[in-house]
Amino acid sequence: MSSNDSTSQDTLFGRMAVEQNLCSEEEFKKCGAHLRKVAATNPTNMPALMVKHGFITKNQARRVREMIKESKSAAGQIPGYKVSGKLGSGAMAVVYKARQLSLDRDVAIKVLPKRFSEKSNYIERFYKEGKLAAKLNHNNIVQAIDVGESGGLYYFVMEYVEGKTLYDDLAKGKIFTEDEALDLIIQLCDALQHAHEQGMVHRDVKPKNIMITPDGVVKLADMGLARETSDIEAAKNEQGKAFGTPYYIAPEQVRGEVDIDGRADLYAVGATLYHMLTGRVPFQAKTPTEVMRKHLTDQIIPPDHINTSLSAGISEVIEVAMAKRKEDRYSSIEELLLDLNAIRSGQAPVVAKNKFTLEGLEQIEQEGIDIDLEGQQEYNDEIDRIVTKYRVIMIIMSAVIALLLLTVGYQMTR
Repeated sequence: MSSNDSTSQDTLFGRMAVEQNLCSEEEFKKCGAHLRKVAATNPTNMPALMVKHGFITKNQARRVREMIKESKSAAGQIPGYKVSGKLGSGAMAVVYKARQLSLDRDVAIKVLPKRFSEKSNYIERFYKEGKLAAKLNHNNIVQAIDVGESGGLYYFVMEYVEGKTLYDDLAKGKIFTEDEALDLIIQLCDALQHAHEQGMVHRDVKPKNIMITPDGVVKLADMGLARETSDIEAAKNEQGKAFGTPYYIAPEQVRGEVDIDGRADLYAVGATLYHMLTGRVPFQAKTPTEVMRKHLTDQIIPPDHINTSLSAGISEVIEVAMAKRKEDRYSSIEELLLDLNAIRSGQAPVVAKNKFTLEGLEQIEQEGIDIDLEGQQEYNDEIDRIVTKYRVIMIIMSAVIALLLLTVGYQMTR
């Protein structure tokens, strides 16, 4: 194997390890720099170096090698398509760039790894993703093209989107201006509005699933966790299980509630917008479990307290979208869009303002009135005590004066 081939293999291994969340981008870069430094004197490879540094385990290294092997075998197994390279990978699938020979166009192909293709529930879920995606037809949603199986390899063909993900920018430390963020988030909400109108909840809105073309067009991707709100059977089967990504997951998804609806997506939109405008996720912790717990119990730091250049209106919108109780959020994506478009036009958000006002009134009704009435009653009682005491004193003084007058009169008559 030539040095170039070796370098390419090491890069592929490291990149896949990062995409599988087995190690960090910084750890991958550290190993890459070390490999280049010792290439001439003490040659080694990326898997061995990552294991040596404790970034991954031997079993994890073995699994990544198997995935790379599967990737190569997939290249010639999908009829009608010529696979040219790997675009990315996740916990459940690997995505390749390919050429659709019949129409001479680029496409993306998601392939189910063989370790999952032996399990019927994973295959069913894979096909379901393709069918749900095929029901959607919107410029801001990645279009589904085909789903099938060949030689035990299950694949899902979709529109190829040239560009980057929102996560790519955030990972580099980019903090979006309010105008930049509004332009992208409004497009995202347009996509979700279409999905919700078709009776679907995405359930995994996050920066990695938001693609941006060179022209600035947003494409919502990955319907892997999407569910039809009418699918009661699926909802019951998933009850008590947390489906979603910890940094952007809605509280009701953490609890595994049955009646998940579009307001869960609104929460994720709010969390994504928060990340874009502040450069940080709403809640941070050492473990995914702790992050999800914070979504249930902790209040977010208002985004305009972190980025003081933000308008009060955009901060209010995020806080309403990320309300703990779904009843306190926007009731629909249309309401959120109304406020986002108002802010972009230089106006104050209407729905968020009303939400804040109503919440304040409810708090007064539930907490403040009893306290105020009790305080007023104590004040009135105190006034009554003072008046009564004053009357007693006046009566005593009147009696004393009367007695003195009688005494003086008696002395004068003698």
